[in-house]
Amino acid sequence: MRTRHTVGRLALVAIVAVSAACRQDMHDQPNYQPLEASTFFNDAQASRPLVEGTVARGHLNEDALLYTGKVDGNQALLFPFTVDEAVMAKGRERFNIYCSPCHGQTGMGNGMIVQRGYRRPPPFTEDRLRDAPPGHFFDVISNGFGAMPDYAAQIRPADRWAIVAYIRALQLSGHATIDDVPTADRPRLDEVRTPGAAAETH
Repeated sequence: MRTRHTVGRLALVAIVAVSAACRQDMHDQPNYQPLEASTFFNDAQASRPLVEGTVARGHLNEDALLYTGKVDGNQALLFPFTVDEAVMAKGRERFNIYCSPCHGQTGMGNGMIVQRGYRRPPPFTEDRLRDAPPGHFFDVISNGFGAMPDYAAQIRPADRWAIVAYIRALQLSGHATIDDVPTADRPRLDEVRTPGAAAETH
């Protein structure tokens, strides 16, 4: 009997403990959901604005040239860093990934998407674009232009500038002559075969 009585007490204690743990206080917490109304603040909004001057870590973006492509509100005539071989290699890689589907790998506006019916962009070799400052291309990549969407979310600023540098190289090559090729590199031109020429050869 004593054992049975002890077990009964323990069961009662367990039931009380479980019942206490099931209170709704844990479910109905005194907090606010995003954009919920509030009677505590004067503007009746639970979500509070950022403190003035707040900048997310890593997004100070003090270099206006690097992040906007502009100097004193005008499209930049120069690059924010030295353009070297590594920058050109990065520009070519990013261009082939993000730009060539429309612009083509040579920048003539005959990319695969265009061949499937998308609006054709002008070739980079046009005089109008050859005369455009580097900041113009950075602005178009960042904010879009005409049928072209912006790529600010996909391409970080430094890589956008690398693409601009590679576009400049495409513009130069589009108007280059044999005299622009160093003598030591001219034999390599004979090794270059276009897809059409290769097909004819085989």
